[in-house]
Amino acid sequence: MSVVIEPCSKDDLAGIDALWREAFAGDEPRHRAKAAVPAKLAFQPDLFLVAREDGRVIGSIVAGYDGYRGHINRVAVLESHRRKGVGALLVRAAEARLSALGCTKINLQIRAANHAVASFYRGLGYAVEDRISMGKLVVPP
Repeated sequence: MSVVIEPCSKDDLAGIDALWREAFAGDEPRHRAKAAVPAKLAFQPDLFLVAREDGRVIGSIVAGYDGYRGHINRVAVLESHRRKGVGALLVRAAEARLSALGCTKINLQIRAANHAVASFYRGLGYAVEDRISMGKLVVPP
């Protein structure tokens, strides 16, 4: 398997859409690629990475840095390519980019019931912290 990790481009929209529909089935429309990809490409595009094999998008990761902490989300790998190290490659590439920006702490969120994903992140050195995750949907005017 020859996987290349590189920044996402606007030409990746269809590949990201297919990937996210498989990996995040049932997500709300606001999380779909057609909404999220252009927004992320307009802000910190070098932190939106894709994994490609033979030019095809097989994985993604969206990272961000606010000058204090880094964040990772939307880590996805096509079912056909899971358990082959693609997810770890994506996470390590995002960590390296965040570290190069001066980031010393990375946060991520996963669904509490997703034990397989929790195990994946534990294997990469992440730990469950005693925190409460809160969110608020802000609708543009």
